[in-house]
Order: sequence, then structure tokens, then C-alpha cells
Amino acid sequence: MITRGPSQKQVIVPMNNDVAKCYLKDLNMYIININHALKNIKSNIIADFIHIDDKGIVIITNNVACSLNLQEIKKYIKNSLTTDADQISTPRLPQSKLYLKIVGIPYINKHSNVQISSKEVESILKVNHIFNNIALTSKLRIINVSPKSDIAIIWIKIWDT
Repeated sequence: MITRGPSQKQVIVPMNNDVAKCYLKDLNMYIININHALKNIKSNIIADFIHIDDKGIVIITNNVACSLNLQEIKKYIKNSLTTDADQISTPRLPQSKLYLKIVGIPYINKHSNVQISSKEVESILKVNHIFNNIALTSKLRIINVSPKSDIAIIWIKIWDT
């Protein structure tokens, strides 16, 4: 579950998985056309390749895209798909790295009388809908509040994509 995190040289285009699968058919053609659209606005950004993930499509570029580049990519993608164009969200850059602090978690697992493990916490995070669009960038830090306390604080370093 731990990932390095997305580079700022990516453009994330959130969309339905069914719509994103349409892009699998002709990825090379889409790259050529996106680059042509960017060249028409005299942009120095070049799209290197496209890949599909669970959030939509991700366009890897040679540089960080500006808002004008994002608008042009959005216009091309919406025009390239005649159906379901309303299911495509606005392209965006990956968000920044954050720290998340979770307070009030039991330090000792009441079923096994053992300290809570990072694997248990990760499995809880995977099933909770609040954590759908985040990726862990480091191991979890589980810290006991005090030697006599049974409450833990959990520190998590994340990418909010």
C-alpha cells in the first residue's frame, strides 16, 4: 500500500473506469493529438505517455503543466469522446504530500492483548471510504500517548491524489 507518490509532471483526468477504458484502444493516437493541441497554443509541454489507473487516466508530461495546458487537455479529451463527456472531471495536477494524525486509537488490541500493528491500521484504511483518494508514502508511525495510557497516536505521510 506504500507508494512513492505522484510526480508533479503528471496530469490526472478523473473519469469513470468505463470511459477510461476507451482510451486503451488508441493511446498513441491520443498522445499525438494531445501534443498537437498543446503545440497549437505554443506550449512547451509534451505528453510522453498515458496510462489508466483506478481514478481515470494519467498523462505523463515532460514538465509541470500550467492552467492553460490543463484547459487545452480538457478540451481535447471532452471533444475526443462523443459519449459520456459529462463523466470527465477537470484535469488536475497531483496534490501535495501531507501528514495525517489519527488520535484516540486503542494502543492494545482488545482481542489479542497485543500492541496494534501497522498492518491492522492499513487494512482499516483500505476499507474506509474516506481514504479512497490517498496513497501512503511511508510506514505508519504508531506512538503510545504515555507509558500508562492505552491510547495511541498514528502518524501517516500521504499523497492526496
